[in-house]
Amino acid sequence: MLLKPSLPKIRWQYWFKPWQQIDWLLLCLVIAASMFGGLMILSTELNESVIDWWWHWLVAGIGSIIALFLARCRYENLIQWHWITYALTNFSLIVVMVAGTSAKGAQRWISIAGFNVQPSEFAKVGVIITLAALLHRRTASSLDSVFRVLAITAVPWGLIFLQPDLATSLVFAAIVLGMLYWANANPGWLILMISPVISAILFSISWPLSEPIVLFKELIFSPLGLFWAGAMGIVGWQTLPWRRFNLGALAAFTLNMLGGELGVFAWNHVLKEYQKDRLSVFINPEHDPLGAGYHLIQSRIAIGAGEIWGQGLFRGPMTQLNFVPEQHTDFIFSAVGEEFGFVGCLIVLFVFCLICFRILHIAQTAKDNFGSLLAIGVLSMIIFQLIVNVGMTVGLAPVAGIPLPWMSYGRSAMLTNFIALGIVESVANFRQRQKYY
Repeated sequence: MLLKPSLPKIRWQYWFKPWQQIDWLLLCLVIAASMFGGLMILSTELNESVIDWWWHWLVAGIGSIIALFLARCRYENLIQWHWITYALTNFSLIVVMVAGTSAKGAQRWISIAGFNVQPSEFAKVGVIITLAALLHRRTASSLDSVFRVLAITAVPWGLIFLQPDLATSLVFAAIVLGMLYWANANPGWLILMISPVISAILFSISWPLSEPIVLFKELIFSPLGLFWAGAMGIVGWQTLPWRRFNLGALAAFTLNMLGGELGVFAWNHVLKEYQKDRLSVFINPEHDPLGAGYHLIQSRIAIGAGEIWGQGLFRGPMTQLNFVPEQHTDFIFSAVGEEFGFVGCLIVLFVFCLICFRILHIAQTAKDNFGSLLAIGVLSMIIFQLIVNVGMTVGLAPVAGIPLPWMSYGRSAMLTNFIALGIVESVANFRQRQKYY
């Protein structure tokens, strides 16, 4: 019996073949967070004649396309371009200092075709690519490798700090620490790296502790600071290779003593007034309720007003009447708290936890160290921004001007996060195919 010729069938797998290994759950979670963020931006601007929510969704759509394009490109090709990426990153930051646009006491933007572009946001991805390429070839198991990473990061970090953009410079520090840890750096070395910052704070706390705490007042005799410097001396003695004549302990102790001195110098001569206000009101926002503490006070009131289930979408009095400044950008989480309550906040945090766990899984299953380090760099960036942003809206962290990834309004930040997502998805897409026997 003759068989009838069958027409060729178009399988849906053929359409998705270039992306068959990517993490679809991760992509869907990020797109869902972006869509929900646009909805919350709409709520904050419901009574205003602006369309930031529409721009947010549009940029998210463009970012999704970019992420899918990057996901089908082999991430290994970035290794041979990492020095060019590093050069372009520094060049863009220099252009900002020469011909950038100033706003709110900082020069961070470049005007291109009527749009303000923030190069410091894209610099995060540039630094992640550069450090991943360096640590891929030479791990951080030696101090020479660690110092090399710090020296290379110091250039873009310094250019960003001079803008000044303290918040983004802190994100750089989180990226470096996360990638060094993943590249087998001694944990004691990482503690010593951040210890001078802690010393700067401890040496500036007035003593005794029963008195009101005043940060960065002046460098005074502080038993707490001396105890910390001594503890770091022990860490240096145990982890640094210079044990002869206890040079490791002496170096760590001296580093922390200098950290206290430099902290006071930076407070008096480096930080801008608005940066000092953000750090000061963190301890006692009621000290300046109509000034620097206004953002934090109103944010906590809005989140508290949401109670368990929230006031409902478009029904938050604090949100609708614009009591919380910058609510569509840095304080978008306060709108979530007021309109969706404690339950809504938990759901948002759960989504971000899933995003972070998926990125961590990709880092663990990457086929090489370069891909793994790329994923960890992105993970460090996302986790730090998430913790600081949510922390500052509820009063657990200073107001640092760090947006909530994929939810806060900000075109440069949104594109940066989607570019980073695309690179991570590329790492997932070009893993060895799992085999089941």
